[in-house]
This record gives sequence, structure tokens and C-alpha cells, in this order.
Amino acid sequence: MSFLKSVLKQYDLVVDKLKLDDGVRERLRYPKRSLIVSIPIEMDTGKMKVYKGYRVQHDVTLGPSKGGIRYHPNVNLKEVTALAMLMSWKCALIQLPYGGAKGGVCCNPKIMSQKEIERLTRRFTTEIICAVGPEEDILAPDMNTNMQTMAWMMDTYSMQKGHTVLGVVTGKPLVLGGSMGREEATGSGVYYMVKESAKVIRKELKGLKVVVQGFGNVGSIAARLLFEEGCKIIAVSNSKGGIYNKRGINIKNLIQHVKENKKIADFPDVDNITNEDLLTLDCDVLIPAAIEGQITRYNANNIKAKIIVEGANGPTTPEADKVLHDKNVLLIPDILANSGGVIISYFEWVQDLQFYFWKESDVQQRLKEIMRNTFDRVLLLSREKKIDTRTAAWMLGISRISEAQKIRGLYP
Repeated sequence: MSFLKSVLKQYDLVVDKLKLDDGVRERLRYPKRSLIVSIPIEMDTGKMKVYKGYRVQHDVTLGPSKGGIRYHPNVNLKEVTALAMLMSWKCALIQLPYGGAKGGVCCNPKIMSQKEIERLTRRFTTEIICAVGPEEDILAPDMNTNMQTMAWMMDTYSMQKGHTVLGVVTGKPLVLGGSMGREEATGSGVYYMVKESAKVIRKELKGLKVVVQGFGNVGSIAARLLFEEGCKIIAVSNSKGGIYNKRGINIKNLIQHVKENKKIADFPDVDNITNEDLLTLDCDVLIPAAIEGQITRYNANNIKAKIIVEGANGPTTPEADKVLHDKNVLLIPDILANSGGVIISYFEWVQDLQFYFWKESDVQQRLKEIMRNTFDRVLLLSREKKIDTRTAAWMLGISRISEAQKIRGLYP
């Protein structure tokens, strides 16, 4: 099942429970706007190459659309559409004044020079400029994009408008209107969700056995914060495989190793492990922070974790959700677990619009408060309705948008 089909299947299940009208179901099932653009750029060799880019705005009922930009060889319209829909439910769930969007370029940035990536970014921004802006659609970093990418996008947009527009993107460097805490936002949010989940199963953080799939920005930060709290990180992985030590891995040393060697391989005192085997290790907490579709009906029965906190988007299929719920696994769904990024992006946007910037302690306190409150609401609805936590989270998000659409009415 494709990622989009999986997301739409979950959507239909939730809408059935909400008993929404057929018209509302259809309206939220499709994006408001899908943009496909051609991106011709000159490569360092002097030859021209044409890339394909996308920007999908799923919904704008609650405010301007918001979502990241990813650069990856597998980027396509269906994937971006699914991610945009998830962003709508995420923003509505955590009660931000945003709709959901997503974008990307089908490319392999790992084989491109910095100058080629800059030319690609600036041309892509120019091609989608008709649909984005601080009050229309706000861009952010995602897979294989970063602060520098956002700086180029903001600069390109500003040059076209004739004045500096800080709020068109978030995830920028501090000197260009970025927010304190933004770089660690998503990983910090995952960490907060592990802390709240541990309370539910009456476990202390110290000594908690944790497995992290995906050691990028989200996975490595969550692992470091949990390691500093005394958790035992017994396994981590990236796209090429993982490492395992039942006594625990020194995450600070591993981060330094990855910084120097660009890989987790060859780290001392560990055993190699596949990503498939890593998911089924005996542990307290599993953090899938890699890519979608990792926990399926084929391996869900073998999951031994008591808590799953989804750092990635869509790592668990609907069929696996049912299996995990029946096994009494406490699953914190992606639209809650990895919402730290969009929450602090919202803080950055607000600061940019006001030209007034907050201290990091204020940012972290407000992030923690929003995520804890949302965690409590999801858990309460899950228990009241006797439904899994993902369904509860989606019900809260979708019902908020559908209620706002009903109040706004139809124009014309």
C-alpha cells in the first residue's frame, strides 16, 4: 500500500467514527491546491538539468498553510499530498492557526555541490512564489534541507518583493530572524512525549531501555536528551543499518563519531544489526524516526516495546495500528510526537511578524506546555472512546477543521 493510500485509509476510518457529512468528507479528502513546477538549473559542468518540484496546500480553513520542503530522489506528488494532509491534522490537533502544506524537489542533494543546491533552491522558490508568503503559505526545512536552504528561500522571495520578508520561511538562522530552540525542536518534542508516556506506564526515565530508528536531526537529538536523563539507548540505526549494545550506547560519543566519520558504522563496542531486527528488540521505548511504512502488519506482532513515539511521519500502517492497540502498546502518533518542529516554527513566525524575539527558556516552556496539554487531550479521548491514540488524535484534528469550515460556510 502506498503512503497516500495508507493515509487516506486512516482518514476514512476516522471520518466514519466522526459521522461527518459526505460533502465535508470529500472536501477534506483532497488538497485545496497542488502545484507541479519544472526547475531548470545550470550544473557545475555547464550543462542544464531539469528537476521536478511540488508544493501541495491541503487546507487553509484555520489560517495560512504551513509545511516543510524536502529534497530526495523519491519525492513525488502522492507522497507530498499525504504529508500535506498529515500537516493539516497536526496543526489543528495542537491548535495552531495554520493549515497543512508540504513541498519538495525530486533530486539527490548528496551528489550535488553546494552551488548547485543553491541554484536549485532559488529557482524552485521563484517557480512557487505565486503560491507562498507569510500570510499564504509558510515554508520550512524537512528531509535534506536546513537553515541555509531556508535562508536562500527567504532571500529569493525578498528580492522578488523588493524588501526583506522574514516570515515567509521558518527554520532560519538566528541572524535572519530564526528562533531559539528551532534546530532541536522536533527531537525535543519527541523527548517530552517519552517523558509523559513513561508516567502513564509508571516507569522512571532512568534505566529505561530505548531503541531509535533513524539517527538524523530528530533521532539523534531525542536520543541525546534521553541519554542525559539516564535512559539506556541500546540501539540506533540509519538507512545503512544499525548498531546494538544491550548495556547501552554512549550517545554523546556516537554523535561525535558521526560528526567526524559521517556514519555510525565502526563505532566501538557494538554489534551490527539490521533495521528490521532493530524494530523488534526487547525494549521499553521504540522511536521510529526514519521514514514512513516501517511498522506493518508483518512485523507489528513482533514489536516488544511498551511505548512507541513516532518521530517520523507515517512510520506505522493502519493494519499495524490495530495490532499494537490490541497488544496494549502506548503509541504516540506522529502528528503529536513530532509536532515540536511546527510548534516552534509557529513561535518563529510570530516573532518575525512582531520583530520581537523570545528567550530560549520561554520557547521551551511554551513548547512543553502545548505538547503536554495535547498529550492529555489525546489520551483522555482514547480512553473515553476506547480507541487507539492515533484515531483519537486524528478525530481531534479533523473535527476542529470541519467545525471551522461549517462556521465559515461556503463562498460564494
